[in-house]
Amino acid sequence: MTTTVIPPAVRPPAGPAHRDGNVLRWLGAYTASMIGDNVFYIALSWAAVRSGTPSQAGLVMAVSAVPRALLMLGGGVVADRFGPRRVVIGSDAVRCAAVLTVAALLFVAHPGLWLLALLAVVFGIVDAVFMPAVGALPARVTGRDQLARVQGMRGLAVRFANVVGAPLGGLGVALGGSATAFALAGLLIAVSVPLLISVRMRETPPAGGADAANTANMADAANTAPAGAEAVGPPGDPDGSPGGVPARGDASGPHARVPDAEDGAAAVPERPATAWRDLRDGLRYIRGHRVLAPLIVTIALGDLGFVGPLNVGLALLADRRGWGASGMGLVVAAFGAGAGAAALLLAWRGTLPRAGSAGAAALLGGSVAIGALAQVPGVGAAVGVALAIGLLAGLSGALCGALLQTQSDPAYLGRVTAVAGIVSLGLAPLSMPLTAAAIGWWGTGPVFVGSAVVCGLGGVVALAVRDLRRAELPR
Repeated sequence: MTTTVIPPAVRPPAGPAHRDGNVLRWLGAYTASMIGDNVFYIALSWAAVRSGTPSQAGLVMAVSAVPRALLMLGGGVVADRFGPRRVVIGSDAVRCAAVLTVAALLFVAHPGLWLLALLAVVFGIVDAVFMPAVGALPARVTGRDQLARVQGMRGLAVRFANVVGAPLGGLGVALGGSATAFALAGLLIAVSVPLLISVRMRETPPAGGADAANTANMADAANTAPAGAEAVGPPGDPDGSPGGVPARGDASGPHARVPDAEDGAAAVPERPATAWRDLRDGLRYIRGHRVLAPLIVTIALGDLGFVGPLNVGLALLADRRGWGASGMGLVVAAFGAGAGAAALLLAWRGTLPRAGSAGAAALLGGSVAIGALAQVPGVGAAVGVALAIGLLAGLSGALCGALLQTQSDPAYLGRVTAVAGIVSLGLAPLSMPLTAAAIGWWGTGPVFVGSAVVCGLGGVVALAVRDLRRAELPR
């Protein structure tokens, strides 16, 4: 594998992340890209509805999820092998070119649904490498003590993009149809590319640099590995060598360390590092990690219990209670405000004491609020409950994301992010049709309570596992 050369390293910032120009350039690029994504999906949905039947439009909107879910684990390997910065730059460049090409075609012709479906598939494929790289990039642009604050800033950027992107997409459609909206989306995504090019990268931390405690954890896993199993080394040391190797994707060579003849064994080179082997190493790293493994289970349970009720379940609840579209909009806005407040808190504080326990407690509180949402009769009370859900679930999600960043060794962060993304974007959406069907059978009350129980199990797991319960964010 060709050695990757990264831009000049930058020392950890002396001040907080929100005053660091390097982080702000990354945040600006991320925000522009996310706004462009929101505009793109408005343009795609409008063009699909105008070009075919409602069922065909739904198929076009859903088709991108298939390659994204199937290829995301491989995307994590790509991010770790070639470096998250260049993967994000390449992904945004491809997405920009694809969207602007479709915009140009729509200005001169009406190619039909096949072009929209092809664009959706391309976006799904690119997202499979873009999302893990986006998750791995913050650890390379700031110090570990600022990652929690960056996670909060990222959450604020997502909320801002959601609020601004949809009206911009609608404005583009109103001014010039889908072609204009696609062109606007492409230009917004294009803004991110020069900003990302200007972002400087930190040096890859040494082996085990993510957390000294994790080194001991992984060493224990290696010592207790079953006979015949490949040893698992400390974080940042994918091949189990005690001396450590450079992080893949930044300065690694095509072969792992060769044992010295002085060790009493022949100096036989190990197998070349392949993508498949990198993938297995990443999964083994997560499985043997005493914080990341239960953390991903916690994230999975929280998302499975949260996505269904707060998406399709909320629409059905509003319809049955007679709240109307305006009432549902108020509930959704209250949830967004609560989640935004949680992200702002983490961005301002930079860290919270006893992060593992705090995240678990917030998840448990949020699950109780989810169960209570279906029990309140009026829209005013529902708005208050939704505000609590957003604040508690948002705080839990932000803390889980920050722990994922700070507990992972940067050499594995792309693969760790990919696994978490599979859980959130692959498994959790499956709960939406199940939630709708269950509400048809049993009603909103029992289904919301059942979803709350699933969500709460995530908090129980976090409290039951000592290493996760005691996990702290760096100060």
